[in-house]
Order: sequence, then C-alpha cells, then structure tokens
Amino acid sequence: MRMSILKHCLQAALMLAVPLGGALAATPAPKGSLVIIGGNLRADNADVWQRIVLLAGGPGSRVAVLPSAAADPAPVGEAIVARLKEYGADAFLVPLAVKLADSDFRKVADDPELAAAVRGAGGVFFVGGDQARITQALVREDGSRSAVLDAVWDLYRNGGVVAGSSAGAAIMSSTMFYAPNTVFATLRGGVTEGREIAPGLGFIGDDVFVDQHLLVRGRFARMIPAMLKKGYKFGLGIDENTAMVVDSRRRVEIVGHKGALLIDLSRATTDPASGGFNVSNAVISYLDRGDKYDLGTHTFTPSESKASGKLKAHAAVLRDPVFSADILGKNAVVELMESLMNNRRSEAIGIATSGRNTALPELGFQFTFSKTRDSVGYASAAPQSYSILNMRLDIRPLDIGQSLTQKN
Repeated sequence: MRMSILKHCLQAALMLAVPLGGALAATPAPKGSLVIIGGNLRADNADVWQRIVLLAGGPGSRVAVLPSAAADPAPVGEAIVARLKEYGADAFLVPLAVKLADSDFRKVADDPELAAAVRGAGGVFFVGGDQARITQALVREDGSRSAVLDAVWDLYRNGGVVAGSSAGAAIMSSTMFYAPNTVFATLRGGVTEGREIAPGLGFIGDDVFVDQHLLVRGRFARMIPAMLKKGYKFGLGIDENTAMVVDSRRRVEIVGHKGALLIDLSRATTDPASGGFNVSNAVISYLDRGDKYDLGTHTFTPSESKASGKLKAHAAVLRDPVFSADILGKNAVVELMESLMNNRRSEAIGIATSGRNTALPELGFQFTFSKTRDSVGYASAAPQSYSILNMRLDIRPLDIGQSLTQKN
C-alpha cells in the first residue's frame, strides 16, 4: 500500500516538475514561519511552545493539530492540543490520520469545512511518528494536494506558522527520509528514491534538506548520502527538544535545549572509483541555541552570550590527539568538534563501525575533521557552550580488519 501511494506521488511530482508542496516560480514567497523540532519536545520547554503560540498570533490564537504521523492519533493529538492550550493557544484537533479508527482519511483530507478551519487558523502543528503517514494522509493518490494540505499552504503563505516535531520536521524539506535503514547501513548501502527517501512537503524550500533526532542518534552521517543523491548543497539537522525557527526571510534561529548541525556540500567531491561511500571537502558547522543563520546570505550570528567569546586558535593549550571510537554515538560529533576547536592540533578522527555482533564487524568508515582558515569557534562562559563554524569533513571507507593485520 505504502509503495503504491508513493509511486503515484512520485509520478505527479515529475509531471509538475516541482517537489510536492513546492511553490511554482511565479508564486510569492510565504509570509509565515516554520518551527522545525527535532523530536521529544518536553512539556517544560517553554521557549519552543511559547514561540509557536507567538508566531500563530499570540494568546488565544487558533492552532490546528494534525496527528497524521501517529500510530495512535487520537490520544497523541489531544495531548498536543492540551499542551498548546497550557501555553495560551486555542488549539483544536484535525481528525486526519491513516491510523485513525472508523475514519476514511481520504474523505477527511478533502472535507471543505475542515479545510476552512485549518485555513482560518494562525498555525498548524504536525505531531511525531511516521512521516510516510503524513504524506499518505495529505497527498491524493494522483500526487495532488488535498484540500487540507492546500489550506496548510494558504495559512503559511499568509503569515501563519507551520510547526512539526520529529516526523513533522522531516516533511519540511522537499525530500524526506521515508523508510530509512540505520545510519551505518545508509553509509554502506546509500539511499534509493521511493524506498529510503521520498518527496516531502517542501515548506522550507527546495534547496535545504532537513533531518531530526540528529545529535542523539548520530544522524548527521545519513544526511550526506541523501543530500548527494538529490543534489542538495545545504542540510540542517536539528536535535531533540530543540527547534529551528525559520522566518519569512529564511533566517534560522536555534531555540530550546541543544542545537543543530549545518552540512555544506557546495564544494564537496566524491570518488566514484573508490570501493565504498566517500566524500571530500564537506563542511560541517554546529549552531547552538540562540545562534542565527541566514539561508539566503549564508551568514552566521552568534547568540548574545557568545558575541564576545570568539575562540582564538593560538590560545589553545591542549595537544592530545582528538579521537572518537564511535562518531555516530550520542552527541559524539559535537563533542569531537568542540575538542578539536580547543586543541592546537588541526585534525581529529572519528570511527564508525557496524558493531561487534554484526556479520561484517571489520568494515567501517573514517571521519576526518579538519580546522581550516575558515574555521571559527565561539564559547559562552556560564553555562559553557560552543558554536563551531566551517570545519572540513572527509569520509572514507575503512577496512578495520585489514588495518589491524597490517599493523601486526
């Protein structure tokens, strides 16, 4: 069923020559905002919840909650409705979900009264779950937008906010992970259109790839094969309990608990003759909470707490090798980048393996992080946190078994 619907979506996207949710060239840029949440948004994360309500119009604003991604849509949707009401919104549930019992989601998606309610709201919130269920529920079998999806786009164009957590974040780009493998398996096997990746709804535009649960699950590494496959030059991955707020001028602000990684492949190259996934001259940056990044001009503004905390390379005193034996582990990539920025060494190594109990434990990848003339770091004093810009990243396959044999 999933593959049949996806086939229709892909056919329609090709016929229209724009991604699903993408705007035609003559259509004005949306006046609204996006709140892209990396998943596991805590009830007490007032910075994110209040920002959604504010962008929807402030206290009393109407916010439509779409539980389409959830495996159990009714209670999950009602919980988000209750949370938004706690923060001052007049939230309401949109009963549109593939998994909603005793409901024909296709009829609901084209219900004119429901579409009018969404269109008249100040914001929309897509709950987490499985992003494939969102596109299945909101996109018709011929690939065209349902009435409710059209209403979401109208709301966004006219100044409303579109928010989404986890699966609700994945749909923000014109390509999304659909039925992905593990991060390591993605490095080993790549991605295939219609299987690991598929069309998203494209609210952020066609030039930026979005991923979620990023630092907790080491997903920065799976972004790169997907971006190369689809020709993306820039990707943003947001961590859990954290949001990227994107305004109408495409300026991004990091809000909440942690931060986001920016992947820049504009000068990256690959070697097709190499026996495995590889990339050279990618650029990776870590944007911390409070930081801002302009997607139009590609300029960075540190948070107020870091504005006077620019790190000076010559002041670093550490000289020990910088290394991670599990670069795909929780927060490992940011911790390695921070350690390298505070070190006199110019290079750090991270290793990714398939694990001891897998069929091919000797196969892996080497991630080489390098400081260049463009690399910059900022630090806040209390509590200490870092923002790190423009580290070079090279990835190559690594036969660990062979390397160990050679050393012996």
